[in-house]
Amino acid sequence: MPVVGLLRSTPAGPFAHIVAAFRQGLTEAGYTEGKNVVIEQRWADNQLDKLPDLAADLVRRQAAVIVGNGPAVGVARSAAATMPIVFVIGGDPVAQGLVSSLNRPSGNLTGITFFGNRLGAKRLGILRELVPRTNVIAALFDPGFPEAVDELREVEEASGTIGKKIVPLKAENERDFDAAFTSMVQAGAGALVIIGSPLFTSKSRTLITLSARHAIPTIYDLRDYGAAGGLISYSTSFTDAYRQAGIYVGRILKGEKPSDLPVIQPTKFELAINLKTAKTLRLTIPSGVMAIADEAIE
Repeated sequence: MPVVGLLRSTPAGPFAHIVAAFRQGLTEAGYTEGKNVVIEQRWADNQLDKLPDLAADLVRRQAAVIVGNGPAVGVARSAAATMPIVFVIGGDPVAQGLVSSLNRPSGNLTGITFFGNRLGAKRLGILRELVPRTNVIAALFDPGFPEAVDELREVEEASGTIGKKIVPLKAENERDFDAAFTSMVQAGAGALVIIGSPLFTSKSRTLITLSARHAIPTIYDLRDYGAAGGLISYSTSFTDAYRQAGIYVGRILKGEKPSDLPVIQPTKFELAINLKTAKTLRLTIPSGVMAIADEAIE
């Protein structure tokens, strides 16, 4: 049976739903784990220095395809120069040098992009509607994640057009979270933007708890946060991206080349609001924001 490697920089625990979505995509493409395909999962537990050994192990297992998230895909490409690789990333794969173009990748890589770093300005605008009197907005980002740096730049550029001050807060690991929130309070920030990062996604409940503790209205980059108690999110579907990755892997196993599979881009964006959290914060959701919300979580 062909072996498919799933390589991620995060811990496995918070991401069981994307593995299930990936299996669903494989099934849609005609492959069922244990029947006609083997899935080898490798998780780095947010320790990026583990990724090279994990990627090398998948190469030794003679994986037919490797699926990787943002921090993992470059490592996988270095470990397997010609092996088909399907990425699921938030940034621009052309700008990152992963593919030559979105329509014709022309190499051994293809995959799915959220273009999440282009949504920072939109999230900032939504936050302004929620807390119009707030002039200082914090932005929590992971400086070790290049896509986060790009999104922060977009948020800072957008802030000038709406007359808001952005206070960047760095967090490279979970130990930095408390200090970052303390700095946020000291800076007088009245709202918070979470810049997308695999580290933050894997520690989503910690960030939601800290936002609640400090009673800070926060907008997130994935719907998963809202379902777990976060105030509001604006994003594409994370689980559907991994379902699409499963379909692409199936097509590659059947003989198609990554270079012939266009990079999949998001076509739908979802705004989710947790009304219970809004009530706890004594925050009234403006009618304009409610009108464009795709989901109101009770």
